Amino acid sequence: MPHEECGIVGVYGHPEAAKLTYLGLYALQHRGQESAGIVASDGARLRCHKSKGLVGDVFNKSVLDELVGSRAIGHVRYSTTGSNRVVNAQPFLVNYRGGALAISHNGNLINTMELRAELESRGAIFQGTTDSEVMLHMIAQASNPDFIEALVTTLYRVKGAYSLLFLREREMVAVKDPRGIRPLCIGTLDGATVLASESCAFDIMGAQLLREVKPGEMVVIDEAGTHIEYPFPPVEEKFCVFEYIYYSRPDSVSHGRSIYQIRHALGEQLARECPAPADVVISTPDSSNAAAVGFAKAAGIPFDLGLIRSHYIGRTFIEPDEKIRHFGAKIKYNPVRSVLEGKSVAIVDDSIVRGTTSIKIVEMLRKAGAREVHLRITAPPWKYPCFYGIDTPSEGELIANRMNVDEICKKLGCDSLGFISVEGLLKVVPKTLGYCTACFSGDYAAGKPANFKKNVLEDGGDTLA
Repeated sequence: MPHEECGIVGVYGHPEAAKLTYLGLYALQHRGQESAGIVASDGARLRCHKSKGLVGDVFNKSVLDELVGSRAIGHVRYSTTGSNRVVNAQPFLVNYRGGALAISHNGNLINTMELRAELESRGAIFQGTTDSEVMLHMIAQASNPDFIEALVTTLYRVKGAYSLLFLREREMVAVKDPRGIRPLCIGTLDGATVLASESCAFDIMGAQLLREVKPGEMVVIDEAGTHIEYPFPPVEEKFCVFEYIYYSRPDSVSHGRSIYQIRHALGEQLARECPAPADVVISTPDSSNAAAVGFAKAAGIPFDLGLIRSHYIGRTFIEPDEKIRHFGAKIKYNPVRSVLEGKSVAIVDDSIVRGTTSIKIVEMLRKAGAREVHLRITAPPWKYPCFYGIDTPSEGELIANRMNVDEICKKLGCDSLGFISVEGLLKVVPKTLGYCTACFSGDYAAGKPANFKKNVLEDGGDTLA
């Protein structure tokens, strides 16, 4: 499965801003499990608390009581740029000539190294290794002392994907990259303005979802109210289609559509495109539950719970250590023999990246007595790495980059394998916006890093070898 990116939350104008931000981060824990942090402002001072670990471990009542003020931003992190060190945990909080400034970033810049080298040549000293810190240095070094002007100048130079929250003593700024690759929505709660990567964060706060922040939109919130600006020339929208397939929580709403309903419809479309001669349909819990129900409904095959997922371990594929990921695939699921024994089983999953987890699941189903295993995937074959906030570092790690469907099927050990088509996927998702499908097509609308080398393996090479 793919690594996720990050989750961000902002609250402006509520006396319990930090505690609401904490709740929002709790709802977004699925987007990053390496670290969590909150910066709060009382109008005169910014206070920060962040650490490695889950939201519930990083914060307690005494910590939250110290984060006073009616303004706060928060972050949960999975490292895409920058290693998993506490110094890279966000939000970043700095003091510069313009005062105190904090940043939370979801996304990934593709020209980080070039910008960092340029800044270092001018004397910049970096504490960590993230692209977010690069943006802070660029703002601090901007010739125009006005914060908004310096921010716009900075964002004109960066390339890639970003949804950003900035917090100053009395001002919060939210901005999304002109292609709108990463999600960010805006809502309201008792007169306060709230922002988050997904609407499920608003549900836990008791806030009302208003809308998605638009591509290239800058939302400036201060004591005078909320101001909307569009400082960038318009370009074609490229929202990450994997938000609908996998990343977002199923209880979230995006662009007016229920994520659960979209995944249900993906399963139905997959059943029409790739039917399976099965006695029972099961999911790979929990991310493909809705799609498996849709597949079963469209196919007229009973749905049942054939795999039980342990909820007392983390999403182990997020762990950066390859050995941990392999171990986690074995302890994450357990088969229900009474559902599987003697049956032809159609198992629905959201994606195949390396294939290692799929191999273990197919083995698990066969050992539990499944007569046949037919694997169905609600994403097209993932052939190319993502550089916009999802960690797929090399083409060589992606099984579909070097094998066709029949070869993958043989490698995984299943009786048949079917992927939804790109056309079928786009038929289901909302028609009101454009999508980034670079992971399927290799068409990188926002470009790719200059140092990208095709088929160069990292961290010891191909995990399927």
